[in-house]
Amino acid sequence: MVVGVIAGLLVAALALPAVGGMGITARNVANGFLEMPSQLETPPPPQRSTIYDSEGGVIAEIFDQNRELVDIDDISPLMVDAILAIEDSRFYDHGGLDVSGTLRAAIRTMGGNTEGASSITQQYVKNVQIEAATSQDELDHAREETISRKIRELRYAVALEQRMSKDEILEGYLNIAYFSDGAYGVESAAQHFFQVSADELELHQAATIAGLVRYPYLYNPRFFPEQTEERRNVVLDRMVATDAITEAEAAEAKEYELDLDLATPPNGCVPSDQPFFCDYVVQEIEQDERFGPNETERARWLRTAGLEIHTTLDPQTQEAGQDAVDKWVPRENDSRKVAAQAVIEPGTGHILGMMQSRNYGPDESRLGETSINFTTDSDRGGSSGFQAGSTFKAITLATALDEGMPFSTSFNSPSSTTVSGQTACNGGRLENWSLSNAGDSNAGNHNMISGTKASSNTYFAQLQARAGLCDTMEMAEKLGLKRADGTLFTENANSLANSSFTLGSEEVSPLRVANAYATFASGGMYCEPQAITQIEDRQSGTTIDIEPECDRAIDEDVADGTSYLLSQTFNGGTAASLSIGRPAAGKTGTTDGSAAAWFAGFTPQMSSAVFVGDPRGPQQHPLRNVTIGDRYFPVVYGATIPGPIWQETMRGAHAGVDTEQLASAPGRFGSTSEPRAPRNDDDGDEEASPASDDGGVPNVVGMSEADAVSALEGAGYSVNVSGTALRSSESEGSVAAVNPDPGSRLPEGATVNVFLSDGSGRESADGGPGGVDWHPVLPAGPLNGRDGRN
Repeated sequence: MVVGVIAGLLVAALALPAVGGMGITARNVANGFLEMPSQLETPPPPQRSTIYDSEGGVIAEIFDQNRELVDIDDISPLMVDAILAIEDSRFYDHGGLDVSGTLRAAIRTMGGNTEGASSITQQYVKNVQIEAATSQDELDHAREETISRKIRELRYAVALEQRMSKDEILEGYLNIAYFSDGAYGVESAAQHFFQVSADELELHQAATIAGLVRYPYLYNPRFFPEQTEERRNVVLDRMVATDAITEAEAAEAKEYELDLDLATPPNGCVPSDQPFFCDYVVQEIEQDERFGPNETERARWLRTAGLEIHTTLDPQTQEAGQDAVDKWVPRENDSRKVAAQAVIEPGTGHILGMMQSRNYGPDESRLGETSINFTTDSDRGGSSGFQAGSTFKAITLATALDEGMPFSTSFNSPSSTTVSGQTACNGGRLENWSLSNAGDSNAGNHNMISGTKASSNTYFAQLQARAGLCDTMEMAEKLGLKRADGTLFTENANSLANSSFTLGSEEVSPLRVANAYATFASGGMYCEPQAITQIEDRQSGTTIDIEPECDRAIDEDVADGTSYLLSQTFNGGTAASLSIGRPAAGKTGTTDGSAAAWFAGFTPQMSSAVFVGDPRGPQQHPLRNVTIGDRYFPVVYGATIPGPIWQETMRGAHAGVDTEQLASAPGRFGSTSEPRAPRNDDDGDEEASPASDDGGVPNVVGMSEADAVSALEGAGYSVNVSGTALRSSESEGSVAAVNPDPGSRLPEGATVNVFLSDGSGRESADGGPGGVDWHPVLPAGPLNGRDGRN
């Protein structure tokens, strides 16, 4: 009843000058006032959202308004006294309406001038309506300088005082108010201007901040320090007048200079140390319908709801991978080549890391800068993908095993061949396909094991033909692979007629390749790539838990058989130099003309795929005769740069992680022996005959260069002497190591790479130059077993 009387008298006072001539009485106006809508929703104001890694470290903060909410008990009493003194000294005495102040503001409004609402409750109401606006019309309505707006605010203020305590209103006001220079709320203002929390504000600091709220642009301390200091002193005088402080305290506070210590929290992914993963998380939220009805609403939710976004990123893995990527392909290399890597956890799909050799930024013309995440698909901020080379041979292996073919499935695999009779998924007959290896070093009779180790194009072309091109494409899709532009292979007209599918001639992203290999590592369980595990919505008080989305994609034996075959590449195959000191499986990949190079591999705990190429167009800017950083490469293969990046990443990521074994070769696929290479006096293809030395590659370690070359050539091999000396206990200039290893049986004419010692004496207790897990870094040139799509 008291509120009604006060409201009636006030509204009469406001309205009578304008409507008195019309005979409208104060009581009628009061009745209309009380019948106005009075329920004002007061949701928390917009605040910062934070993205965390899996250990709780901050990846990035994202916001439209730099605001951090605090309780009234966490605000300095001096700050409370200062804001009350300058904005509403009778706040704890009135019922939401400071009659004299509101009347004064209304009269000035009718006279053509404007003055802010005179009570903190009314200011809070106005700010709530502004923040709640979802359109320009609503925003204009909340800000209009009219009597009707002031009457609306008065009605809401009266009702608000009935359901909220004074402390609740004051807390809401101090959290929602704008304090200039991008600082919303008193906590952000304290941190921004003085780098202290709101509960640590001293008198001169509190008075400075309180003075900003009335005219935050006019009193911006960054640009108008003199006006700011004058306003601060006005606040101090008001605090004396309200008995909040003494004159002596005010005088002492006025002696302080502004002493600003400006600090603005980084906003968005650009300043993040993990910018491309950050961008992926943002894309996940903005593109996923679970988080809102449309992209605009989801983006608003992300930037205003104060989300606590917990992710899968593993700091140890991310650091190891980024260090390796930057080491091998520096960000600002003049060749403009890029390395991109994604690491996935088998069995969950958790993205443990995303790394690439670029700084994150919008200026694509600037050397070493891009906003494109080359690790992922185009719908998540990525590119249209890159041909994956022989990493796709793993798909053909899985298809063949799934169809019941044994490891012993053999083909005569010469240096070149023609495959005919293939059928496309649409039923059409494909043209004959002629292909070759880069050389004849891996020619011969191959089964799945030797063909995988040698990465023989001609073997895999025939294996795909037997398994079926369409079946191979469907297997790829079961493993989550698709083109980086979002289309499925079986729905893309060009893919349907792609005879060379097994050689990786489809454009895909490292994330998809890593996840496909993770399916092998997990025993055939496919999991959708996942970057977010939980989102805490502080605005609504709700929590969204996101569980892995996993289903069986392929039979466990098929996955384990494929893993076994891929593990053999480390045993005298194209990945022989890339051991990480624990069981692993993997595959090199180099596209035609060395346009792009890849390595994909896994342990039971992690799966990774590395791409190296030129985003301007790999075919137009191939990896030949290229200087990357301070290294010159005649040609880059999968084991030249991508392999060492993978190797160093995996070693660092697995530090302190228990060693787990890969699954054994399933017995259903038969013998794990390689085929016996035919001798010259056999009926086999002479081109595939072995070297004349029945003992395989001679052990020439410790010999002089000349003697080693003579022995190897005498055994029927070609020799490549690396120009890079290795740290070794062997005498300087003598042979430190060979690749493939001594004893390896190779076709006649195959290339053996010789590495000379620098004499620095790195011998380990295990006897080798670097221990049992040591392998030389391969030269940037053709190696045995290398082909155009190794």
